Amino acid sequence: MPSIFTRIINGEIPCHKIAEDDRYLAFLDIQPLVEGHTLVVPKQEIDYFFDLDDDLLAGLMVFAKRIAPAIQAACPCLRLGVSVIGLEVPHAHVHLIPMNVLRDVNFANPKLRFSPDELAATAARIRGKLTD
Repeated sequence: MPSIFTRIINGEIPCHKIAEDDRYLAFLDIQPLVEGHTLVVPKQEIDYFFDLDDDLLAGLMVFAKRIAPAIQAACPCLRLGVSVIGLEVPHAHVHLIPMNVLRDVNFANPKLRFSPDELAATAARIRGKLTD
């Protein structure tokens, strides 16, 4: 059975897309730790992050690096936290999390709830800050 991320990639489940190319997709987490919390995934469904082949893993990080400044510009923060947890969805992914204090990246924190319109506005702000 496809992961929820594969279903998002295939367009079966909507998302608030930030960026996409032929190998990767970045979209907002719908239960974020903070505004702008973004997930970056390879389109190829591979469960464990360290099972990605070297080229796919390196490309994922380069793709995430391109998105990071746009998130920081749209959601001002001191740093952009990067986290690989890998237990919640069986599809390799990276969390990009705007942070001002360490507790901003604590996954034990209650998740925030934003309306679909608020998420769409955040995604549009981030996309507006992307450069090629």
